[in-house]
Amino acid sequence: MIKHALNAHRADDFAGWYQELIAQADLAEESGVRGCMVIKPWGYGIWERIQKLMDAQIKAAGVDNCYFPLFIPLSFFEKEADHVDGFAKEMAVVTHHRLVSDGEGRLIPDPAAKLEEPLVVRPTSETVIGAAMARWVQSWRNLPLKVNQWANVVRWEMRTRMFLRTSEFLWQEGHTAHTDEAGAMAEMLRALEMYRAFAEGPLAMPVIAGEKPENERFPGAVATYSIEAMMQDGKALQAGTSHYLGTSFAEAAGIKYQDKDGGQQHCHTTSWGVSTRLIGGVIMVHGDDDGLRCPPQIAPHQIIIIPMLREKDADEDQAVLDYAKALKAQLARPLAFGEPVRVLLDVGAEKASNKRWSWVKKGAPIIIEIGPRDVAEGKLAVIRRDQMYKDDGKLAVTFPEKNAFAGEAAALLENIQAALHSEATARLHSNIHRDISDLEEFYAENRKYPGWAEMQWARPTGAALDKIVEQLKALKLTMRNAPIDAAAADGVCFFTGAPAVERILIGRAY
Repeated sequence: MIKHALNAHRADDFAGWYQELIAQADLAEESGVRGCMVIKPWGYGIWERIQKLMDAQIKAAGVDNCYFPLFIPLSFFEKEADHVDGFAKEMAVVTHHRLVSDGEGRLIPDPAAKLEEPLVVRPTSETVIGAAMARWVQSWRNLPLKVNQWANVVRWEMRTRMFLRTSEFLWQEGHTAHTDEAGAMAEMLRALEMYRAFAEGPLAMPVIAGEKPENERFPGAVATYSIEAMMQDGKALQAGTSHYLGTSFAEAAGIKYQDKDGGQQHCHTTSWGVSTRLIGGVIMVHGDDDGLRCPPQIAPHQIIIIPMLREKDADEDQAVLDYAKALKAQLARPLAFGEPVRVLLDVGAEKASNKRWSWVKKGAPIIIEIGPRDVAEGKLAVIRRDQMYKDDGKLAVTFPEKNAFAGEAAALLENIQAALHSEATARLHSNIHRDISDLEEFYAENRKYPGWAEMQWARPTGAALDKIVEQLKALKLTMRNAPIDAAAADGVCFFTGAPAVERILIGRAY
């Protein structure tokens, strides 16, 4: 039996395993405010890697970064009825601008400091950015207008879980304005493809890209597309969304332009975003019973060097440190994924064995231990985090020659990245079921790790769609998306019997 680093195991208690992993991997902790978390250095380092890599792709697409206020006047939301209805229950509202003492040692809002108009703490920025676009756009020459911001948002969630669903979270939100539907749709699909490629690449997380059904659209949108990832418990995670908003937001905000003929037209707008929820996805796709397995491209440190100091022989310890420092310099020179390898020499006072397991739980891709014998023999003790154990259950430690390993380290990191993606891809596709004749029976028989069902679909709307949604809700199921690259429909709709026009994925979700 393997003695794993975590007490909770995925097969026995997936939810408990997820929470323990976050704590043991030092990713985040509770903040004292319900639904809000403190993202600790290793967790935030992963977010910084995501932000750096994606920001470069956003800018390469001709999108400029900017920043908009955290507080949004309530009247901005009231201009777009569908939008405000979709977020009304989640909005945090500021009503006063000063506190006073109640005379008994407590602070209360000052009745004399009530705001003339309540301010909503940003749940999303379509309204406030729309107001700015209305000022910035005058002519067709100003279009397309493409902006993005990296920010925090607040949605007052009833049921919270770190990274997956928190009252405050970090994200990027892109917003664009175009002269016509074709331009807006092209931008919306470009963003979707950027998210798909990013998930499959740096995150090593396979996803299915497709269009959301009518009932799952972003409030006020004409069309919403998503990338859906499968977690190890068979549930879906919506990992990113991209929306075509038509002209409704432009009409509400007054985003108009003078066309080439001198007439006034409303812009077609889009919005798209991903958030710190991606980190939750990485945990649940790649984590194991020893902690996180962090894809090398987003690992804050890709290789950890742990010198095994005995503190009994100063000269021996110094030789180990010198050897470790020389190795670090060697490893930092080659490029992995087009960047210098990120190496950390851990010289903290903790015991070497404790350091090793700390980095195992954090998911550092490669962990190297160096002791006096390694120095004498010119070797290293190397642990590859994605392949921790041998067939006999013992820790898989290799002992390569130092210079040979330094020459191969970058390729090894790229191999680990590919291996994580390959493992997750095989799991995804083996758990999409296309021959289900009875959803209730299937999910009753596969309660623990059910996977997804791919069904033929006629895109019903209105009351017919509402009835299907209620039927699925009773089984704790939702429609995820209609995959862009699914096989063409060739039968009848599973739900209505009408001729099918596409296929749709159905599953349990976070």
